[in-house]
Amino acid sequence: MNKKKLAQIIFENRSYTPIPFLVLMIIFEQATILSLVIGFIVSLLGESIRLWGVSWAGSETRTTGKVGGTYLIISGPFAYVRNPLYVGNILIYLGLGIMSMSLFPYLQIIAFVFFVFQYSIIVSEEEEYLRKTYGAQYERYFENVPKFFPRFTAYKDSSVEQPSFNIKTGLLSERRTLQAFLGVSLFLVLKFLFRIYV
Repeated sequence: MNKKKLAQIIFENRSYTPIPFLVLMIIFEQATILSLVIGFIVSLLGESIRLWGVSWAGSETRTTGKVGGTYLIISGPFAYVRNPLYVGNILIYLGLGIMSMSLFPYLQIIAFVFFVFQYSIIVSEEEEYLRKTYGAQYERYFENVPKFFPRFTAYKDSSVEQPSFNIKTGLLSERRTLQAFLGVSLFLVLKFLFRIYV
């Protein structure tokens, strides 16, 4: 299987790859009050980055077909890191892993490495599309903004047309992720309370 085909398969199924890790987190849950608090804060940070990002990028981030997009987004979190939604995802998964303390630290490390690998494969496919579509504008952006580790100052390029920031569209687009994040968090808290007090 070539890299392009692998990237397409991973891209189309990226919503399902966290499921095995979430199942293990629930089965082997060994949460403490401290792990629940720290993990929730990490996950909440990830969700906040995602919401900020989709409020700029809109519902196009939800596509499961071909890689694509109407705009080259360089505003909001995209001004600091090229792939803020994937950074947000990694933080959400890491935070839930910390909350659960399941098979700690091995499951958390394996999950972190897996998702960095997964998103690196997807990003390579997205970058190919962006180079073809936006040319020199994307090359300048690519050279100045890191893939996963944010820069300290916002990147700006007035020649790149941007959509408007829309928190309502962001919340609508992010509804499923918010529900999943809060649902798993609540389940881990309830499982912890049941294990401690029942």
